[in-house]
Amino acid sequence: MPNQPKAAVLVSGGLDSMLAVGVLQQQGVYVEGLNFFTGFCVEGHTHAIRDRDRAKPKRNNALWVAQQRGIKLHFVDVVAAYRDVVLNPAHGYGANLNPCLDCKIFMVAKAREWIVEHGFDFIATGEVVGQRPMSQRRDTMPVVQRDSGADDLLLRPLSAKLLPATLAEREGWVQRDGLHDFSGRSRKPQMRLAAELGIKEYAQPAGGCCFLTDPQYSVKLKDLWASRYKRAYELDDILLLKVGRHLRPAPHFKLIVAREEGEGHFLRGYRREYTSLRTLSHGGPEALIDGTPDEQDLMTSARIIARYSKGRQAQRVRVELESPDGTKREVDVAPFPPAQIPAGWLL
Repeated sequence: MPNQPKAAVLVSGGLDSMLAVGVLQQQGVYVEGLNFFTGFCVEGHTHAIRDRDRAKPKRNNALWVAQQRGIKLHFVDVVAAYRDVVLNPAHGYGANLNPCLDCKIFMVAKAREWIVEHGFDFIATGEVVGQRPMSQRRDTMPVVQRDSGADDLLLRPLSAKLLPATLAEREGWVQRDGLHDFSGRSRKPQMRLAAELGIKEYAQPAGGCCFLTDPQYSVKLKDLWASRYKRAYELDDILLLKVGRHLRPAPHFKLIVAREEGEGHFLRGYRREYTSLRTLSHGGPEALIDGTPDEQDLMTSARIIARYSKGRQAQRVRVELESPDGTKREVDVAPFPPAQIPAGWLL
């Protein structure tokens, strides 16, 4: 189409962003998708390595949405730039360590930079007024526009009729009567629109797309900061927080124990960075030690691993300890009785 308007849509992989793409496509807008990787994304990580989630499709839903709607999707690595959002959110945290309002401002600001660089006309999101308690309230939506610098370059097709007109509407790139007035947390309007657009399959909501909204994950991240006496992290740190049981027997070291085979394979990939343990005499989990354990701590860790092995009822279990330099040794230990592992050790 000559002079076809171009929009960049923030695509998370959920139904709302899928609908935002569809609504714009209905109006003849050329769409490409943006997906920002922060390291905290739930999408396509934990369920991909756990047996208990074997029935779930092993796909990246953002990529799948792009395929279904026939658009190009750009994955943008923002791990380094996103740290300041997590560590110093100007608008604070939600119920856990989720800086949702600052996160949305950050994403939209990055999208604004992207459309300027690539010659696109405006930005769109799948946001719905009143759907999220921090970032999708009627009073915070203007904050996102203002603090991101996007202003009226940002269109929310699913709730546009409840909001002031944007540049895309004033320029005639989209018609306001073809946009929507969705509000609240009910998904029924979205499901009706999906049927109208011929969308028969989409990802089901599962409590958010970011691990920072998860209470257990937030506890483990706070523990990481406390153990290192500083609020900082690297990508490997936050990936490891998603995997296994985390036990802290003492302030100076932590044990990460795989819960099943897939997690064990994942942890084995870090054996050149951390001391690792595995049982030899009985089937059992892989484990890593993060911190500075002494000899007694290593024996405590070996006993914990023995407790989670098939030799938990045995008198002794043989455990292999491997240092990051590849040095190995074997020890025979008595498994910890379950009752003797303090509840406070498990994060």
